[in-house]
Formats: sequence, structure tokens, C-alpha cells
Amino acid sequence: MTARAEQNLFADRFQAIAANMGRAIMGKPDVLELAVTCLLAQGHLLIEDAPGVGKTSLAKALAITVQAEFGRIQFTPDLLPSDVVGATIWNRASNTLDFQPGPVFSGIVVADEINRASPKTQSALLEAMAERQVTVDGTTHTLPRPFMVIATQNPLEHEGTYPLPESQLDRFMMRIEVGYPPEQAELDILDAHGAQNPLDSMGPVMSAQAIAELIEQAAATYTAPSVKRYLVQIANTTRAHPSLTLGMSTRATLALQRASRVRAAAHRRDFVLPDDVKQLAVPVLAHRLLLSPQARAQGIPPEQVVDDIVGSVPTPVD
Repeated sequence: MTARAEQNLFADRFQAIAANMGRAIMGKPDVLELAVTCLLAQGHLLIEDAPGVGKTSLAKALAITVQAEFGRIQFTPDLLPSDVVGATIWNRASNTLDFQPGPVFSGIVVADEINRASPKTQSALLEAMAERQVTVDGTTHTLPRPFMVIATQNPLEHEGTYPLPESQLDRFMMRIEVGYPPEQAELDILDAHGAQNPLDSMGPVMSAQAIAELIEQAAATYTAPSVKRYLVQIANTTRAHPSLTLGMSTRATLALQRASRVRAAAHRRDFVLPDDVKQLAVPVLAHRLLLSPQARAQGIPPEQVVDDIVGSVPTPVD
């Protein structure tokens, strides 16, 4: 297969995944493309929005579309870490200690309303998200591939929520909002969802092996030295910005590069453009940055800071 044919195949498969998800999540093509980008960049996704806008449906649609085992964890204040990763249990019949895996042992794990659980339980996902493995009672267990956590959370002003610690926020490649659908899309939803849930009639359009191939192809997308310097300059600017007390981590720089490679491949290119970086900067970076007290007092959103930073860093032209 020629290089051009491989590029077209990647883009066609990318669009097929997003289009199938669009049967359940209508009027939100940009949101769906970000979710698929996150999956193929081997990242984790945080969806923050009001209840009832389709956060969990989006996660289910993605799991069905890519034929991944689906695991759901309903985060509540009394949830324990063992409820997430599993526990070693004494088997009286065999007189042995047996490990009972938790719901995190799935291809796509939905952490529903993650900010309703205590920070201790939230942190149970840290090793799984960073290393794609969990350690229970001194034994390490490997998680399936591909593995993706899609966490949903209600805005922090809603009663009964805990803010996610910075260490966990940094492990989410992207944070997105679904938002309310356009008027025509909501009318379509009334028709499509009125008699049955579209998820019930959805089927996979991509195998796990095909997803693994797309991940490898995206990772091989060329990033020129000038674009890499552009990424590092953005990172350094965040670390010295007066509106921030915490800038980009090295993990964030790597995440932005991986996501940019997927976007480039989805646009039938085998190389990354600075525009790929610009288009993904807000969903990849905004949730990782910690505003200064002065910026919070002035009501400056982190998305605005990211836009200002990206606009201030010279765009490479070679």
C-alpha cells in the first residue's frame, strides 16, 4: 500500500468512527472528532458539563463503535479504591488467594461523575491511566490494549463534588464540553431517541486490531524539528506566564504532540503543521494549568490564557 493510500485509509477510518458515534450524539461533530483523536493518541478524556447533555452516551457510543469491552464505574462519596481496581479475596474452596479484577479492567472505562468520589478513590486510577497497569497487594496486573478512561464530571459549583487533584488532571489528555445541541439537532434527537435508544441498534465499525494499527500509524506521523521547538516554546511560555502558577508539564507537551499527529493523519497528511497544535491547544492544555490568585480574582478563564499564549509564540514558517 502506498503512503497516500495509507493516509486516505486512516482518514476514512477516523471519519467512520466519528460518523457512527454521531448516530447517538447528534449535532456535535467537533466533540466527536476530539474524542476519537484522544483515543488514537492513546490518551484519556475528561468530559465536564451539566447533567443530561450526553456525556455517558458519548463514552458508550465510542466503546460500541471500536468493539471495546465497556466498564462503568459510578463514582459516589462512599466508593472505595478496591471498587475500582479490584481486590484479592480468599477462596475457601481452593484454599487460595484469588484476584478479582475491578471494572477498570476494560478497554474503555467510564468513570461517571468522577468528582463525586473522595480524592483517595480518584487516585486509584492514577497508575492505570499513566502506566496502563494496576498493582494490588504487591502484584502488578496489565490492562487491556487499547485502554482509555473517559471520565465525566459535573461543574464544581454543583453541590457534593470534589475538585480533581492536579496530578490526576494532568493524566487526562483532553478536557472537553459536550454542550447543548443546536435546535435542529435537538429536534432530530427527539425523533431518534423518542422510540428507542440509538445505542441499542449501534454496532462496531472497527476492530481492536484496526484501532491498534491506527494508533501506530498516527504515532509515526512526522513532526519537524521546527514544530517540536514550537511545542517547547509554548510550554516554556506557560511556565513563565504571570497569570499562571503552574504551567505545562512535560507530559502535557508530549500529549499535545501525540494529539497533533492524530489530527494531521485525520486530515490526510503525514506531517504535523503548527495549525494542528493551535487547534488542539485549548482541549489539551486548559485543564492542566493553574491560574494565579490574581487571574482567578479577575475571572480570567484558562482557555483565554491558552489562546493568549499560543497567539504570542511565533509560528514556525519552515
